Amino acid sequence: MRNDPTPDEKLIREIEQFLYREARLLDERQFREWLELFTDDIRYWMGSRTNRYPKHSKAIAILDPERYVEEDITGDEELAILDEDKATLTSRVDRLDTGMAWAEDPPSRTRHMIANIEVEPGDGEDELKVYSNFIVYRSRAAREEDFYVGARRDVLRRVEGAWKIASRRLILDQNVLSAKNISIFF
Repeated sequence: MRNDPTPDEKLIREIEQFLYREARLLDERQFREWLELFTDDIRYWMGSRTNRYPKHSKAIAILDPERYVEEDITGDEELAILDEDKATLTSRVDRLDTGMAWAEDPPSRTRHMIANIEVEPGDGEDELKVYSNFIVYRSRAAREEDFYVGARRDVLRRVEGAWKIASRRLILDQNVLSAKNISIFF
């Protein structure tokens, strides 16, 4: 994989099917099976976009030019919405099974749309970098509805013949979220 700069169509289709299966598992609330799609060393990280003014902006004047930031995506050194590992993801799923997760009683209904999938060689021989966009629709009870839109950067690793997610970096396009359910539905 690493030597070939362009993955073949068969591999791309295999990765697409993997991501579509993951979406279906989430939509069908098969969270235990979903957890099996991750490596033991997974880092599952979610940030957001922020409203930052570029250096050339005339809309705002900052006395200290060092405070201008061009990048509008949360950096690794900044506060994340989620920064999970396999243990904390498993704890979230365990909590859903207790019947004490009040934010999920009644349970949410979700629909995951995955699109614009790009596959390229990863840093390791058995790894791929996978880029995709997502829309997650969530509804709960009679009146709760949410849409989450963003981009994902995944590292997939082949483990014992199967693809697993070794790293996921999600960036939400919205920069204001309500205090509602930010959960494992990404």
